Amino acid sequence: MIDVGITAYSDAALRGGAIALFLVVAVAVLRQGRGRLLAWLGAALSVGAATYAICSAPGHPVRHSIWYAPALAVCAGNVAIFWLFTRAAFDDFFRLAPWHALLWLALAVCPVAGLFGADFATSRPMEVALRVAPVALALLALVQTVKDWRGDLVEGRRKLRFFIIAVVVLHSAISAAVDLSLGTDRVPPALHLLNAAALALIAAVIAVALLQADLDGMFPAPAPAAAPAAQPTAAPARQEEPLDGPLDTALLAELDRLMTVERLYRQEGLTIGALAAKLGLTERQLRRTINRGLGFRNFNEYLNRHRLADAKQALADPSQAEVPILTIALDSGFQSLGPFNRAFKTDTGMTPTEFRRSTVGRTGG
Repeated sequence: MIDVGITAYSDAALRGGAIALFLVVAVAVLRQGRGRLLAWLGAALSVGAATYAICSAPGHPVRHSIWYAPALAVCAGNVAIFWLFTRAAFDDFFRLAPWHALLWLALAVCPVAGLFGADFATSRPMEVALRVAPVALALLALVQTVKDWRGDLVEGRRKLRFFIIAVVVLHSAISAAVDLSLGTDRVPPALHLLNAAALALIAAVIAVALLQADLDGMFPAPAPAAAPAAQPTAAPARQEEPLDGPLDTALLAELDRLMTVERLYRQEGLTIGALAAKLGLTERQLRRTINRGLGFRNFNEYLNRHRLADAKQALADPSQAEVPILTIALDSGFQSLGPFNRAFKTDTGMTPTEFRRSTVGRTGG
């Protein structure tokens, strides 16, 4: 009996500590994030994690109690917040859409409706959907986290990717495995205690990382609209991180020469590692140079800025009016027409055909 009591008190203490730290993280992120989308999603994710610490506790409140319903809704919808957080963290052009809110609402409301016996929420198809959707969203979040990891030029975000994969996803996978194998009502107290300890550790690591992080670099401001005639060597946005040492201007000049004179961006499969080797740098040094010296947050974005400038020049040239757009895209360094069209539309607001028609028409006139 004494051991059981000690385990219960330890579990409650660890969960209480984790809840307090998660709430502190939420407040700190909101204060330092200055209204950015990622800050709001990060705060919501922290609040959801704190609520999960309550919902997953042994001897949780009676499921039909009124006050438990909001906690359950927050817990159920937090996987959608997690996915949206990874989208906002690792995709600088991500924007929330109305259907994102509807997705969260569906995940949050259906389990609550099931508590009170709503027929639609307790049907077999809905039960399957509510089991599949969180797994699918967690996998999508994992894919978003891993996607283009090597091309990320912001060191703080690269560390965040590793943390999400190594800790958050692992913890979720272990919790799901325990629940599926033993059932949520038959988990032994020792595993509940281990879960509480893991939550407290995650909260502590996040809190410490938050105190040391450069949040201006982690939380990008909304991306400005790109000017069609922007020069590829100009910074596309303000410098995101403060310098911790002077940048080598000769290195920046050599990097500019490789792009504008040798047109290295046309090289098929050019990676940040290959470019770093050509410059005699480590990948980290090159990431720092491009990020802090030129303002780019992603290596592909940096290459595409040069590729798009090349393509615009060719599309505006009357002597190349009969050259297929696919040929221009491939000559500029793009691997296929689809990515070229998407990047071009994002950059100019026009398709390549529309751009060619408008510029060649003006030139011819």
